[in-house]
Amino acid sequence: MAQTSTPLAGPAERDVCEATGPPRPWLRKGLAVLRVSAALLVIDTLVQAALAGLFITGDVRLLDWHAANAQVLSLLAFVATAAAGLVWRPGRGPVGPFLLGAGLLVLIGVQQALGESRLLGGHVPLGMAIFGLVAALTYWAFTCVYGSDSTPSGADR
Repeated sequence: MAQTSTPLAGPAERDVCEATGPPRPWLRKGLAVLRVSAALLVIDTLVQAALAGLFITGDVRLLDWHAANAQVLSLLAFVATAAAGLVWRPGRGPVGPFLLGAGLLVLIGVQQALGESRLLGGHVPLGMAIFGLVAALTYWAFTCVYGSDSTPSGADR
């Protein structure tokens, strides 16, 4: 039976991440790294959008900053994906966040190619989609709860 949750629910009422077997040390470590990298990723994505907006309004000096920050964004996405991989494989957690991170890496690469080619018709909408996926990954990282005290009694997992 699926459990519903709200963002303001207490730990016992949140969605419990499905993990096969007992929690492993990699799961908690991976989740901690994923939370930090996802938070930095969402902040950097907002910075990237701000730099783009300021460039479009006429401050051409910010184009170089926007291009350099794209590399930082790629690095943060890589770290988040690696952390999601630790949650998934050795931590026995769900595969979804890893697939989301891998998809983000691909989309960020396409985004960089579109930006360097000055194809703004695809670059701007893809940037909005990337922000949505980053927000989803960050939401998952911070709402995922592991541990026996958070498992609802009688839940079918």
